[in-house]
Amino acid sequence: MADADAQFGAGEVRLHCLSDHAGVLKRGERERAAALLDRFLLRFPQLFFAVHTSVLSELASLRQFGFWLLNRAAFDDLGADRPNEGGILLVIDPEAKVAGLSFGYLLEPYLDEADTFVLLTAAHPFLLQGQYLKAIGEIEKRLSRLLVKRAGQARRDPARFERKVAAPTQRGKGLQPLRAAAISKPLAHAEEVDK
Repeated sequence: MADADAQFGAGEVRLHCLSDHAGVLKRGERERAAALLDRFLLRFPQLFFAVHTSVLSELASLRQFGFWLLNRAAFDDLGADRPNEGGILLVIDPEAKVAGLSFGYLLEPYLDEADTFVLLTAAHPFLLQGQYLKAIGEIEKRLSRLLVKRAGQARRDPARFERKVAAPTQRGKGLQPLRAAAISKPLAHAEEVDK
């Protein structure tokens, strides 16, 4: 995180869950994209899905930027009951035609790099064609299905989905959420809400 802070800054970044800084979504598309993000919030009460578009031409690593942004962002349209540790952030650079998916510590037992690859691969054709709303929708749909599946697996085999690393607990000691809230809530009821 120190390397990322040195490159991007150590201060708080104020964002909304849908931050279209690159201006790739039309007004109606922004409304539909926001509705997709809201739908995700309803399905998974302890998580959130955010999208950030920006032209990041001088950026060395989109992955590092996504990690940094998820840890430094304060999302103005979320309450303190949704800490950044439960966040999933899609970063899109339309000029470089790259996208990255980062997720918070709470999701480490449920998602891995292979999952992010599969999700981004599903959205890849839409991203290449500049159909950003469809790309966001495809990721949200597949991500929701995957989390419901993993919630069911966690219910059957809880030991497999326990956190392997303790969450940060003190400011100044590793990465911290910008908003304090319960950290170790399971992905309970996700499959019930999805019905």
